[in-house]
Amino acid sequence: MKKFFLLLVASAVSFSAFADEGMWLLPYLQKMNIRDMKARGCKLSAEQIYSAERSSLKDAIVIFGNGCTGEIVSPEGLLFTNHHCGFSSIQELSSVEHDYLKHGFWAMSQAEELPAPGLSVRFIRKIMDVTPEIIGNVPSAAGQEEFEKITAENRKALADKLGAEYPGMSIDIDSFFGGNQFFAFVIEKFTDVRLVGAPPQSIGKFGGDTDNWMWPRHTGDFSVFRVYAGPDNKPADYSPDNKPYKADKFLRISLDGVDENDFAMIMGFPGSTERYMTSYEIDDMLQISNPNRIFIRGERQAILWEDMQASDKVRIQYASKYAGSSNYWKNSIGMSRGIEKLNVKARKQAQEAEFQRWAEQHTLLEEGYVGALSKIKEYVDGTGQIGHNRQYLAEAFLLSIEALAPCRSFMGRETIVDPELSKRKLADWYKDYNAPTDRKVAKRMLKIAREHMTDLPSFYAEIVDKEFGGDTDAYVDYLYDNSRFVSEEKTLALVDDFSAEKWAADPFVPFAKSVWEKYVELSKAVRPFQQLYREGHRKYVAGLMLQNPDKAWASDANFTIRLTYGRVLPYDPADGIRYNHYTTLKGVMEKEDPDNPAEFTVPAKLKELYAARDFGSYANRQGELPVAFLADCDITGGNSGSPVLDSRGDLIGLAFDGNWEAMSGDVAFEPELQRTIAVDVRYVLFVIDKFAGAGWLLDEMTLVGGKKR
Repeated sequence: MKKFFLLLVASAVSFSAFADEGMWLLPYLQKMNIRDMKARGCKLSAEQIYSAERSSLKDAIVIFGNGCTGEIVSPEGLLFTNHHCGFSSIQELSSVEHDYLKHGFWAMSQAEELPAPGLSVRFIRKIMDVTPEIIGNVPSAAGQEEFEKITAENRKALADKLGAEYPGMSIDIDSFFGGNQFFAFVIEKFTDVRLVGAPPQSIGKFGGDTDNWMWPRHTGDFSVFRVYAGPDNKPADYSPDNKPYKADKFLRISLDGVDENDFAMIMGFPGSTERYMTSYEIDDMLQISNPNRIFIRGERQAILWEDMQASDKVRIQYASKYAGSSNYWKNSIGMSRGIEKLNVKARKQAQEAEFQRWAEQHTLLEEGYVGALSKIKEYVDGTGQIGHNRQYLAEAFLLSIEALAPCRSFMGRETIVDPELSKRKLADWYKDYNAPTDRKVAKRMLKIAREHMTDLPSFYAEIVDKEFGGDTDAYVDYLYDNSRFVSEEKTLALVDDFSAEKWAADPFVPFAKSVWEKYVELSKAVRPFQQLYREGHRKYVAGLMLQNPDKAWASDANFTIRLTYGRVLPYDPADGIRYNHYTTLKGVMEKEDPDNPAEFTVPAKLKELYAARDFGSYANRQGELPVAFLADCDITGGNSGSPVLDSRGDLIGLAFDGNWEAMSGDVAFEPELQRTIAVDVRYVLFVIDKFAGAGWLLDEMTLVGGKKR
């Protein structure tokens, strides 16, 4: 088994790679990518991009929060990321009196920078291929249960060993290629992160849901934060005595801009792709999971949007929740559209048929390749209806009905260990809660769940039907009229005088228990099939690599640091249509729509600067102010905020989106169509300098160029 896996890993990293598709692992740039990168115009060595021993570009890239990327752009720990990545922190710091979402925020000195509670950034300090340590002692005949048991033990032992070697760091050991390869990441986490600047939503979220995933795009999707450290430049809890983090490596910022066919590369933390998805899983996505998500979220979002437009208070409370939900909602719409339009399922079926012929002709039955696809099919067939009901419980109840969260937070408790901490956490939660909105959502969710689920939680029969004549609206009114959990004051009072009996007496508790018990029941029913899937997937991926040893295989994204590279390129979305590779401020003015002020408002100051052509050194050679541009780099969610770098490794933009025509790209890369949308860094600097008057920030950055070098 050990020899087999080492040979498999070697075959995955020994050939030259194609640039367009691939989220490449940094330790293998020298072996796999750098020759092709240089042929395309890259002027850096692999060692300058990633070095295991010395400072490199990698050290300027961070995990921002829990799902985005950021980059350090000054020796004083200044950080760029997307506006939508900083959105939850901006929202949390906002109020009706200080509406930073609507009006933006700009510190005019470090003393004015605002601590962002709960926000962190993480630096990757070391990366190690630990495949032999994790799977080297797995017997060749091991089934999935034994495989997982041994690898789990090995991962824990190695994490403990590395934790002792790197005190103060956290250790992540992640699997790649379906469990056929493993890397360890040594991570340093900083928790004192402060908001420095953010444009108003009319710039940072210009176009709203209408333009999301679309090109041409005119969104200034950026925000500015700063990382702070203790006196030893190490991570420290927030303190007014902390100092800006002294960065060994930070990105220079280019004023050169981009031309068509320019080299571009992106380094960041892509979240999740499913390039090895089978046709069986595509059926499930198109017939069950995506339709469910699109419908349920669409129903909830309509209610949130109506209440947000009626009240500034509710708008601020629900801005981040709405944005997070609607982004994945529209992604699911585009994903289904792309998979069907681009005939992805048929291409997968052809690959599977070829794989099955190879496995039957060239491998032994006991090796597991012959039965890999049948295991995946058995998983999909066995979990279809269970998954449908489980998804409704998650989407319509656990993620949509907010009062379930504080109610469930007391579940199983006999006492409150730290009442003051519990009250602080609850107060933070209730800050962004509006009971009348939640009541409306709950009424709609209970109704659609009853209409669409085939295995309902017990409260429907035991309470709704018996006590309320089947009227779900009347039941919801009863809950929200009588439960303490829709009230911050009453919930905090329970903490002060807690007993399990008092909690259990609340009318929300039978409802919450019923939902959770059904969710646990269905989760247990899925587990045996999930193990079948993991074994089938692991063998299928390993088999594909053995079947095609000269192909450039890239591992699926899993929120570990990757590099992708390509060119600045336009594209043709349909017959007779050509999309240019960049947009300008002129397009912002043309898109202004008084009938849709929530999405297409243009700030008066921006209009003044445009009318005066006051673009400073940020204009391109044609005298235009660039806003966004396209590159054919391979990104996905998690890459939001990632730096787009030129051939010298200088910052030219911030990646923030993909394009509508290639939304199937997480399952099947589309080289002719797939594009990364990035905000041009010159627009970022223009907004900071000319619009916000925060030019003091530029003084600590290193700006280079201004014309093509």
